[in-house]
Amino acid sequence: MKPLLAVFAASLAVVSTAGQAQQGVTKDEILVGSIQDLSGPIAAYGKAVRQGMLLRVEEANEQGGVHGRKLKLLVEDDGYDPKKAVLAAQKLVNQDKVFIVAAHTGTAQNNASMPIQFEKNIINFFPVTAAREMYEPLNRLKYSFAVTYYDQMRTWLPKMVKEKNAKKVCTIYQDDEFGLEVMRGAEAGLKTLNMEFTEKTSYKRGATDFSSQVAKMKGSGCDLVVLGTIIRETLGTIGEARKTGFNPTFLGSSAAYTYLIHRLGGKPMDGLYATMTAQEPYLDEASQPLRFWATKYKTRFNEDPNVFSAYGYLILDAFIKGATKAGPNLTTDSFIKAMDSMTIPPDIFGSPEATFTATKRLGSDASRLSQIVDGKWKVVADYAKP
Repeated sequence: MKPLLAVFAASLAVVSTAGQAQQGVTKDEILVGSIQDLSGPIAAYGKAVRQGMLLRVEEANEQGGVHGRKLKLLVEDDGYDPKKAVLAAQKLVNQDKVFIVAAHTGTAQNNASMPIQFEKNIINFFPVTAAREMYEPLNRLKYSFAVTYYDQMRTWLPKMVKEKNAKKVCTIYQDDEFGLEVMRGAEAGLKTLNMEFTEKTSYKRGATDFSSQVAKMKGSGCDLVVLGTIIRETLGTIGEARKTGFNPTFLGSSAAYTYLIHRLGGKPMDGLYATMTAQEPYLDEASQPLRFWATKYKTRFNEDPNVFSAYGYLILDAFIKGATKAGPNLTTDSFIKAMDSMTIPPDIFGSPEATFTATKRLGSDASRLSQIVDGKWKVVADYAKP
């Protein structure tokens, strides 16, 4: 009898293992993981992304979930630190056993954590960073929604140079993967005009004083400055420039496209241009659907939404679309198959149509241009591609 019992026990173990083969999906639940900066230099972004995701999760669950499964969102804080991002990914993947990691914010942070996920066949879905590494080199577990900083700059800088008749172009950029992507895209754009940067200057992540960098660019006589900056550095650079009477055209990437720039920086920020896709959702927005969404968000979280709230919401919405299309038998493979034939239509935030295939993992490479006018972002140019 003993051998028979042993065989029976082994058979049960095999069945049990097969039944649990898809991590993060049970009969009643889908576990979605996310990693955000909730305590570091861009915590305002991380908080907004989390709340946008949460709003969409709650909506979906109120409507019965995805094929009867409720969504559960698990968010870890990495403080915008790549080392902490690794620990966060290890917890989500190995301890919490999530099905997917979505909307992780930060370039260096994603680069650090993706290997942890890929080792366990966990998709990195729509990270909140516009770096090329989010979809290159091609990997079946990578999906990106954000037109790259590189493409944003090489599309719009030449147009701005021509429009402003700029003769000397400078750049200040964060000395990491994010800042370098902005700078390299701008260099590629200038090359199409047979131009080069007159001055290039950088700063370390977390810097607060930009006086020497601004003095360098002012001394070079620059009339257009490309900003490879996020919140604090955008405010610091433009604030210092205005204070010293240096008033070039400033062009930032989507990383600088946030209501916090005009809210914290005030009048000196007027005139700043930034590349973008999804729109800042102001409560008095002319678009009724966008105004309705913004009001719903404020009612839920008791604060105004911003474009990062929109990112979080849209990323979860795209995941829900893909998981729904994958059918009741949700696995990594069925989700990939669904996504690779997906077309995501334009949304209330003005995002462009996105499509994916087995060899195309960036939804769209189109971006548009906004400018701060009277303390508010206004779209000033429609979508263009490199």
